[in-house]
Amino acid sequence: MRTLLVCSACLVLLSCLSAPVESRTLHVDNCSVIVHTHELRKYYSDLRPHAISEDSEIGVRLLDRSLMKGVQEGQTCCFLRLLMRFYVERVFGNYASSGPQQKRSSSALANAFVSIRRDVHTCHCHCAEHTQRSIDSVHSEFIKLQTQAAAQKAVGELDTVLSWLEGLGHKA
Repeated sequence: MRTLLVCSACLVLLSCLSAPVESRTLHVDNCSVIVHTHELRKYYSDLRPHAISEDSEIGVRLLDRSLMKGVQEGQTCCFLRLLMRFYVERVFGNYASSGPQQKRSSSALANAFVSIRRDVHTCHCHCAEHTQRSIDSVHSEFIKLQTQAAAQKAVGELDTVLSWLEGLGHKA
């Protein structure tokens, strides 16, 4: 009986100490994906100052808000899938963070994107040619830069991606 009481007290204490995880279910076309926007913002806030200060390609934009606003009806799932693929395969694999906290945040952000990518991959999105060309243009700008500089820029532009994801959550 005493053990049960102690265990119950521990559970209550742990539930009070743990921060709530804010997640949103994004309804993208005929699919639902859970995204922990609060965690993404937290990890990104650790990386953002370094990513922006180290960005040497000021005149270049990989991601533009108009690109995200221009996602056609029925193509959100595809665009999200291709965007997550870009970040997982090209950006996070080439991004060099400086300190231990930034390395943890970069790793956590990359893992979160892998999770989103895995979830959206099960959705069977149909990709129109226009959507594929949009992402191809991002890849094209990326390869024009040196790999490390391109990854640095893409991480610095994550605010655009996160704002877009948060906007999708509000539409639902």
